[in-house]
Amino acid sequence: LRDFLLVYNRMTELCFRHCVCNLNYRLLTGREESCLDSCAARLVRANHRLMGAYVGLVPALLQRRAAEHGAPAGPSGPPASPEPAPEPAEG
Repeated sequence: LRDFLLVYNRMTELCFRHCVCNLNYRLLTGREESCLDSCAARLVRANHRLMGAYVGLVPALLQRRAAEHGAPAGPSGPPASPEPAPEPAEG
């Protein structure tokens, strides 16, 4: 979530600085609005392409990291007890 918000904030700042030229008016001009739409769309498309590539690379990176660190082959958890629990004595 933090990374998403950082990307969103950077995108907003970049497009605002690129497109908004005059701060004397409360509303955006038509040119500013179309520039912002275009800028945001380009950055969103680029972000989607990057995330798609990242998602494709993650499994290979995780496998390589596991191989480098010698990850255990089996599932982790407490070891099973070798002896069964004693049955209650009748008495």
